[in-house]
Amino acid sequence: MALAETVLEKVRNLTTQPGVYLWKNAQGQIIYVGKAVNLRNRVRSYIRHDARRAPKVAAMISHAADVETIVVANEMEALILENTLIKKHHPRYNIMLRDDKTYPYIKVTLQEAYPRIFMTRRVSHDGARYFGPFANGLAVHRVLKLMQRAFHIRSCRTMQADRPCLQYHLHHCDAPCVHYITKKEYHELVQQAVDILEGRNTEIIRQLQNQMEEAAEQLEFEKAAMYRDQMEAVKVIQEQQHIQTIGGGDMDVLGFAADAGQTCVQIYTIRQGRLLGRETFTLENSMDETSGALTAAVLDQYYTENMFIPKEIVVASVEDLEEHAHRLSLLKKQRVDIVIPQRGIKKKLLAMAEDNARVLLEQRRLQWQHDIDKTSGAVEALARVLDLPRLPERMECFDISHTQGIETVASMVVFEHGQPAKKEYRRFKLKTVQGKPDDFKSMAEIMGRRYGERDWPEPDLIVIDGGKGQLHAALPIIRDAGCEAPVISLAKRIEEVFVEGRSDSIILSHHTPELQLLQAIRDEAHRFAITYHRSLRGKRSLVSILDHIEGIGPKRRKALWTAFKTLDDMKQATIEELAAVPTMTHEAAENVYYFFRLGTDEKRKLTKS
Repeated sequence: MALAETVLEKVRNLTTQPGVYLWKNAQGQIIYVGKAVNLRNRVRSYIRHDARRAPKVAAMISHAADVETIVVANEMEALILENTLIKKHHPRYNIMLRDDKTYPYIKVTLQEAYPRIFMTRRVSHDGARYFGPFANGLAVHRVLKLMQRAFHIRSCRTMQADRPCLQYHLHHCDAPCVHYITKKEYHELVQQAVDILEGRNTEIIRQLQNQMEEAAEQLEFEKAAMYRDQMEAVKVIQEQQHIQTIGGGDMDVLGFAADAGQTCVQIYTIRQGRLLGRETFTLENSMDETSGALTAAVLDQYYTENMFIPKEIVVASVEDLEEHAHRLSLLKKQRVDIVIPQRGIKKKLLAMAEDNARVLLEQRRLQWQHDIDKTSGAVEALARVLDLPRLPERMECFDISHTQGIETVASMVVFEHGQPAKKEYRRFKLKTVQGKPDDFKSMAEIMGRRYGERDWPEPDLIVIDGGKGQLHAALPIIRDAGCEAPVISLAKRIEEVFVEGRSDSIILSHHTPELQLLQAIRDEAHRFAITYHRSLRGKRSLVSILDHIEGIGPKRRKALWTAFKTLDDMKQATIEELAAVPTMTHEAAENVYYFFRLGTDEKRKLTKS
C-alpha cells in the first residue's frame, strides 16, 4: 500500500521537536509506536526508498495508512510515553517484552505503611520490590515462613483490627495493627529482611550477634533467644537461595537466544557480588532484528523508574550504547555502565546466560509448536476434514439455555484463529420463545437476530450445538438473512458432526485436534449461555413477596420497607399505619393488610399466579 499524498505532506511538515510517532493502518489501528529526538527526520526516514531497509520495516510501511505524532519536552519523556503506548496498544510491529509469569517471586510491599512479604507470580510496577524468580516454590514458602517467624513481618491483608490476632500470640507478628510496635521499629525489621534477600547477610549476622550478646549480658534471655533465631533464619535463607559468590558489586547480565523469529531473554541478577537468581522473558515481533536492536528494546522496556538499576549491565551488543547508558544513569541518579565483555568472569557469566536462554528457547519452541497444533493446526485440519471453501479463521457457535422454558437465553461465542475472542461474545434473551421449551424455535429466533445484523463480520464457519434438527431449523434463517457461511452442528452423544447437504454424519476421532477444537467452542458456548441463564434466574428468585399484592409497585414497596424495616413489623401494622406510609393509599393499605391474613393455600395461589 502506497502512502497517500496527504500523509506524505503531513510527514514533510512535521515538527523537529522530540516526541512519539504512531503509524496506523487503514482501519485506524496502531501498528507501530516509536520515539524520536527529531520527529521530522525520524518519520521521514520511513518514506525514503532504501534498498537496505529491514524486511519488517518494509512490511510495516506497506500496511501503514496514516501517522500521528505526540510532542514532548525531552527524549526521556518520549521514552516513557513510548513504553506506555506500546503496553497499552500492543502494536503488531513493535518488539514486545513479555515476562514469564510461571516462576514464583518474593514481593515486599514497600509502598504500604507497614509492608508485607509474600509470594506472587505476577510482577507489576506498583512500587513494591520483587525478588526472583525462584525455580522452587517450596523453597520460597520456607524462606517466607522463616522470615515471618524471625522478623515478625505481618501476613494479614488488612490493618483494621481492634485487638491482635492469633499470629501475635504465637509470636509470629508484633501486631502493628494495634500499634504494639512503632512504625520505625517495624521498618527496621522489614529492611533487615530486604537486605537478606539482596544478599547482604554478613553485616546483618554481625549486628544480630552483637544484639544477642548484649541482651544476654543484661539477662534478657527471651530477647537473646529471638536474635539467635533470627541469625539461624538468615543462614537457612541463604542456603535456600543457593547464593553463589562471584566477586564485584551490583550487576545484571543479559543473555539472548534467537531462532526462526523467536527470542528468549535471560537476565541474571547479581547483588553485592552474589548471583541471586534470574528473570526470563520472551520478545514478540523480533523477526529480522539484530542482536543490538533486541538488547536496546529490553533496556528500554525492562528498566523503568520503579525498577532497581544496577551499576553495571553486561550485554553481548547494543545499539546506541552511550545513549542507553546516559538514560539509565539519569534514572538511577548515578553512573550506570553498559559493558560488552571480551574475556574474564563477565564473559563467562554472559555465556552462561546465553546457554540458559538457548535451552529455554528450545523448551518454549516445543510448547509453541504444541499450541500451534491445537490452534492453527486444528483450524487447517478442520477445513480439510469438512471440505470447507476457506480456513475457518472466524468460527461462531450458539447454545440455548433455559429451565423448562423459563428465562430462555442464547449465547454466541467466537473463536478466531483457533482461540477464544471474548470481546466478540454476545448473549441474547429470547423474545418469542418463553414459557415452554422449544429449542428449534429458539435457534431460529437467534439466527434471525444474529445474521440479520449487517454490522457484524461474517464468519467462516457456524457451529450449532445439537443434532440434525437444530441444523435444519437454523439453516433457512441464516440463508434468508444473506449469510452464506458453512453451517455444521455437533451432537453430544457420540460427537457426530452434521454438515449442510449431507444426510450422513461425520465421526471424528476423539484424539484429533479438529474435534478438540469443536468441543472447546461448543463447551464455551454452553458455559457462556448457562452463566447468563443462572444470572437471570437468580434475579427472578429475588422477587419480593410484596410484588404479588395488588396496587404495590416498586415505589410503594421501597417505602414500606423503609417504614417498617422487617416483614414482621409490616404484618403487625394496622391499616392506618400502612396508609400513613408515603405514596400509600387507603385502598393499597387494605390490600397489604388483608394479604398477610390470607390462609397459606390462598397466599400460595397468589404468589404462583
